[in-house]
Amino acid sequence: MSAAQPTVVIVGAGFGGLRAARALRRAAVNVVLLDRHNYHLFQPLLYQVATAGLEPEQIARPVRAIVRGQDNFEFRMVEVTGLDPTGKRVVTDNGPVAYDYLILAVGGETNYFGLEGIARRGFGLKDIPDALAIRNHVLRRFENAMLEPDPERRRAELTFVVVGGGPTGVEMAGALSELIRLVLVKDYPRLNVKDVRILLLEATDRLLGGMPARLGEAAAETLWRKKVEVRFGAAVEDYDGERVRLKGGEVIPARTLIWAAGARAVSLTGRLGLPTGRQGRIGVAPTLQVGGHPEIYVIGDAAYLEADGQPLPMMAPVALQMAETAAANVTRQLHGELPQAFRYRDPGSLATIGRNAAVAYIRGIGFKGFPAWVVWLIVHLIQLIGFRNKLFVLLNWAWDYFFYERAARLITK
Repeated sequence: MSAAQPTVVIVGAGFGGLRAARALRRAAVNVVLLDRHNYHLFQPLLYQVATAGLEPEQIARPVRAIVRGQDNFEFRMVEVTGLDPTGKRVVTDNGPVAYDYLILAVGGETNYFGLEGIARRGFGLKDIPDALAIRNHVLRRFENAMLEPDPERRRAELTFVVVGGGPTGVEMAGALSELIRLVLVKDYPRLNVKDVRILLLEATDRLLGGMPARLGEAAAETLWRKKVEVRFGAAVEDYDGERVRLKGGEVIPARTLIWAAGARAVSLTGRLGLPTGRQGRIGVAPTLQVGGHPEIYVIGDAAYLEADGQPLPMMAPVALQMAETAAANVTRQLHGELPQAFRYRDPGSLATIGRNAAVAYIRGIGFKGFPAWVVWLIVHLIQLIGFRNKLFVLLNWAWDYFFYERAARLITK
């Protein structure tokens, strides 16, 4: 790194931050990437860690290993706590970091919509500790059920509620059903599988709202075949750790609630002194710059930008494309050129519902079943970072597919 070159600080080593860092590898800048974790996580497969299909290290890789060999790159494992836009400094738990240009790629977190009981007693799914907590909890429910003499309490132990009918909720419910009905029934032969109940609760009248209605219907039909109870118009009001209460008064005894019903920008965005709007996201110009601060860019889940009157979704493809635009605009500014507006190109949507079952909507074409499942497998393998991760994930998937087995059924602390 050269002291004479301007410094671009990137906050966040997720999809957007990492792509921005790599996009600046040939630019005449020093790139400093900040994150509280030393790894990049492939979040789309996090639910497979939660359902004992994969281990955490198979979907994560150290940042330093990914960007090894990039001469203008430096990584610092620090916690960002604030921002001083006037002094052009990022505030961290290890002192300030000065910048000439700043790219905020801080990501998102689970949105509980103010439901404190669910936030305290339910499970979100945004990082490795969340996934491991779900895995441990689900497996422990079966151990507890083996020891529970009371039939009603045993059924509550074996009732699993997933809230939210988007891709995360659909994939989580499908994977949980297959873990239980294809694997755990063999581990616990003395338990009656009829005591197991998996519910997917969706507050609206359909699943997968970003896809055509017929694909949402196909996903619901597939889940029903996998013994998942799909409930529409089921808005959750509270959860006390033992009972899920719905609006309208219905109560569902359950020891497990997994919340996949919403996302928002990380709470850090509210402490940066920048204007925030819906879901805590920072409003940006079409060039992805913050008003009044042309040297600050916001990308990914933390950025609020509309297209055709609708906010861009909080999805990895948006973050990746924003990262390319932000990096290109920084380079244009260095050359005295005007930044260009961001244009999102929708690559399509995919959601798997388990073995041989998925739905896909790509370039206006919707399809389902085995072909969509194969496309889902290929796309996710390609997007995984690192040959080792691709190999081990492929081997785990093959083992699971042919032997109806999940290798990571360990209850750890």
